[in-house]
Amino acid sequence: MGKLAVRALRAVLVVVLAGTVFVQALMVWTLVSGNDPEDGSLPLTPLRVITILGMVTVQVALVCVWRLVTMVRRGTVFSHAAFRYVDGVIGAIVAAALVWFAVTAINAPGQRDDPGVTVIMGGIGLAILGVALIVLVLRMLLVQAVARDVEAAQMQAELDEVI
Repeated sequence: MGKLAVRALRAVLVVVLAGTVFVQALMVWTLVSGNDPEDGSLPLTPLRVITILGMVTVQVALVCVWRLVTMVRRGTVFSHAAFRYVDGVIGAIVAAALVWFAVTAINAPGQRDDPGVTVIMGGIGLAILGVALIVLVLRMLLVQAVARDVEAAQMQAELDEVI
């Protein structure tokens, strides 16, 4: 991974992290100050809490990706230490899907006239879980790569003894 790509990715990660912190701060301020009373059309307080939790899932994924990019730059990504961060990304994606399902459940009673919206939202939640499965498959590829790397190191050590 080139330096330009790493810098660009890190810039994007910083901007997204700043955005999520900003949204969280606004949601917390609105909850604490009570300046936006609910009119009864939507349960805003639960949605604000869910938004805060959703931003946490994004932040966890961002930190894990940052750490993985650092490992790529150092050439240490094919190690057992990388699994912790990949698992963090998978967990954050699954948590995001659960948060989305919570939003779907809160929104569902208001969609009695048009239940298709709820079905679409449920489908989006399944798609989010699908992304977690894709990352899980990539984790399995990382497991194989680490095993091959360990095997190659052992073979190199044996070859060095012979020579």
